[in-house]
Amino acid sequence: MEYEVRNPKQVRAIRKKELIIEAGFKLICKNGYYNTNTAQVAKEAGVSTGIVYQYFKDKYDIFMEGLKKYGDDIFFPMIKIEHDNFDISNFDIILKEMIDKYINNHKMSKTAHEEITAMIHSNHDVAKYYYDKELEMTKSIHNTLLKNNFKSKNLSEKVHIMIGMIDNLCHEVVYHQHENMNYNVMSDIVIKNIVDMFKE
Repeated sequence: MEYEVRNPKQVRAIRKKELIIEAGFKLICKNGYYNTNTAQVAKEAGVSTGIVYQYFKDKYDIFMEGLKKYGDDIFFPMIKIEHDNFDISNFDIILKEMIDKYINNHKMSKTAHEEITAMIHSNHDVAKYYYDKELEMTKSIHNTLLKNNFKSKNLSEKVHIMIGMIDNLCHEVVYHQHENMNYNVMSDIVIKNIVDMFKE
């Protein structure tokens, strides 16, 4: 039976749709996209399968809505630097906080991160979402640094490199876990190189 997808207006209906998004995204990130179906999503959300199809065409729609809603928390915790006043002299402290937050975030959402990363390489829409968000994060941090009087040349390019360095460090700590590597030392090296880069 086909249902006509509708946009809920009433508070109760809106909440149902949000529950479906939350449940679907959680299941897909936990079990994998291809191991999740709409019946499982409906059960997790506490609604009938028919209700799911009132708001979504399929599980792909649910996943994309979930990615838009929760993607920042998984991939882009650095999108906002929560400090108003800092400069190059205390930038290392800010970077340490950013790195710790990024690593903890990846640890909490490790399975989701792995599943979405796989989809980035196989799905155009997911890849576009990720790369658009990556540029948004670069612009956000760039603007924050400008407000804090960073005068470094090629600021956007340096911010983008910085994000890549932090991301690689995070993946090393959370996923790779090579033996005989001191990750505190590695973090200090990354921070020093980023600070030195912004001094130029």
